[in-house]
Amino acid sequence: MTDEWRTDRIGSALRGDNPTVLRRLDAGFAVIGDVQFLPGYAVLLVDEPHVQRLSDLPRAKRLAFLSDMDRLGEAVERACRRLDPAFRRVNLEILGNTDPFLHAHVWPRYTWEPAERVGRPVWLYPDDRWSDERYRLGPAHEELRAALGRELDVSRRSDGTPTAPTDG
Repeated sequence: MTDEWRTDRIGSALRGDNPTVLRRLDAGFAVIGDVQFLPGYAVLLVDEPHVQRLSDLPRAKRLAFLSDMDRLGEAVERACRRLDPAFRRVNLEILGNTDPFLHAHVWPRYTWEPAERVGRPVWLYPDDRWSDERYRLGPAHEELRAALGRELDVSRRSDGTPTAPTDG
């Protein structure tokens, strides 16, 4: 598979061609991050490619997106806590600085992070963390991907009904 999905992350998710998709949620797609220097990094992509900001959505869909963000955050928290005893918390962010579509970042944080980084925004990590091949999403992250997917499967939708497991 080529990396063409990177140029149209939402369209490729809608077509089933985005390999980072973990699960389809109510208002978007839970995806595992392209880089994993903080294992468990995930992103929520809105399911409407032309939506640029939260306020572009009708109120009901806006609330569904925020509920999905909460659901993904909890899934990351549960999976990371189980996989690494040094897990500390998650940071949830909707920034909108670079990519022209609505998305939310879910960053796990750990006690093993360098002291000068642990209390600061993830975006202040050195550039090599974003480009070094050893942090790039790949086969070594299959256990993490499966754990995140399982947690999303057992989480509940905004109406309280359990979600149905899906391939992802």
